[in-house]
Amino acid sequence: MAEDMTFLSRNEVLSLEECARLVKIFVSLGVTKVRITGGEPLVRKNAQWLFEEIGLLTDLKELVVTTNGSQLSKQAAMLKKAGVKRINISVDSLQADRFKTITRTGDLNKVLAGIDHAIATGFDGIKLNTVLMRGTNDDETVDLVQFAIDKKIDISFIEEMPLGDVNHARDDTYVSNAETLSSLQSKYPLLPSTKHTGGPAKYWRIADTKTSIGFISPHSHNFCESCNRVRITCQGELYLCLGQEDKVELMPLLRAHPNNDEPIKQAIIDSMAVKPKGHDFDLKRATPAVVRFMSHTGG
Repeated sequence: MAEDMTFLSRNEVLSLEECARLVKIFVSLGVTKVRITGGEPLVRKNAQWLFEEIGLLTDLKELVVTTNGSQLSKQAAMLKKAGVKRINISVDSLQADRFKTITRTGDLNKVLAGIDHAIATGFDGIKLNTVLMRGTNDDETVDLVQFAIDKKIDISFIEEMPLGDVNHARDDTYVSNAETLSSLQSKYPLLPSTKHTGGPAKYWRIADTKTSIGFISPHSHNFCESCNRVRITCQGELYLCLGQEDKVELMPLLRAHPNNDEPIKQAIIDSMAVKPKGHDFDLKRATPAVVRFMSHTGG
């Protein structure tokens, strides 16, 4: 189902300086991995400054970006220089017309060129993120994996999440990762992997290749207790779980205390005590547990 986009005024969105300040606060509290996502983070004006500012943090071990790939031909070198270690690229189809339909405006050729440019730039890791939808792109599972193998990069399959205005059509399009894994095991020699990134993905390695396959399965596996991730929206909302509505408003604190980080630190510390043990994703519920669209929280 299409989302109705409502654009926020500049004052309702964290400035780049506020974004950088928040990252510095989290790193001072022991966070060692930061992922910048969107929307599409590379189209924001002066985004280069933010990446460079975060890249200077000596206690940060890993800076990652999730992107639609459209800007990588122009921005990959900048990201590498700023200190980005890994890139996640959202690709749900390798067929140009279908890709445009799914993304509404996307140019597949531009994204494929961006992937090649990122590979040539030499990041530590490049991974495709794919959401399979029955009747839309579920016939491309093997094609997408083979593309990743040919490019010597990784791929993750993410089950469609019931966020936003869920209707019965979502249940009809849902493809379980168990089904995806089974179909791939009949095609490729898959070996269980001990790889763990602190998030929800479970990985398999394809024998005799450079490629790993990740599966993020919010319906079949309630993975929250092993997930150490939190999300901050462009409005400064701290979400402790993608599948819950509980949040902490950090923007008012940032603006009320421009020269004192302690109130923000304490709010973050207090929030960790109530990080949920599980989410409530269920495609068959008449009313979604989370009415927030993915574009609000970030991909």
